[in-house]
Amino acid sequence: MFELFFSPEAWISLFTLTALEIILGIDNLVFISIVTHRLTQAQQRSARQFGLLLACLTRLLLLATLAWMTKFTHPLFTLADHVFSVRDLVLILGGLFLLAKGTSELHLNVTAAGKNKNSLHRPSRFSMVIIQIMLLDIIFSLDSVITAVGMAQEFIIMALAIIIAIALMIWASGPLSHFINTYPNLKILGLSFLLLIGLVLIADGFGLHVPRAYLYFAIIFSVFVEWLNIQASRWRQRKMPKSFTKKPTDII
Repeated sequence: MFELFFSPEAWISLFTLTALEIILGIDNLVFISIVTHRLTQAQQRSARQFGLLLACLTRLLLLATLAWMTKFTHPLFTLADHVFSVRDLVLILGGLFLLAKGTSELHLNVTAAGKNKNSLHRPSRFSMVIIQIMLLDIIFSLDSVITAVGMAQEFIIMALAIIIAIALMIWASGPLSHFINTYPNLKILGLSFLLLIGLVLIADGFGLHVPRAYLYFAIIFSVFVEWLNIQASRWRQRKMPKSFTKKPTDII
């Protein structure tokens, strides 16, 4: 087994798969930061780490059951001239889950915007947050694991790529959560991404494949526009007279 790591192809495969897992995990990190936001400060870090560790085990279990997963594309039933498989049903259910979660969180943020800010911080149950993190990771890891199977032939390479990616996600989840909490508009943007991704998953489940390049372009462009807004806001604050920044009620 160890002679495998003396092969350049193995290292290229490991690097490629790790990068793929990280890219596919960015939206997962955004979701985690949103879900854990309504936990107490002491629980947020534990929820992120514990949820991602369980997600790592889930991905490895999916990988270990590779022989069973290869049958996901076998037809189950036909509806409106479309043949549905287990994979299609998982994608549709996952997309509906993202739509429901994104819609409920957006409704909570929008309706509470002009009300008591504490309503945005209703405490969530630790166990429910962990379950939501695991459910989302199962949804997104299904396609990434299937893709990994198509790119690599050795189980150890695929497993290492998953472990490395999850470790980096655990390290990045804290700073990302702090950044999103600092700029609330990013939270709304992240919830909008969940709705978009949910629609894409549902479309894939019904056989309407949406190229992931389009999805990534939309996300990157939206983040770039929001980054410009943040920079413009900072510039206006620096240019604003001190009398206005110290006493904002004077300008009302």
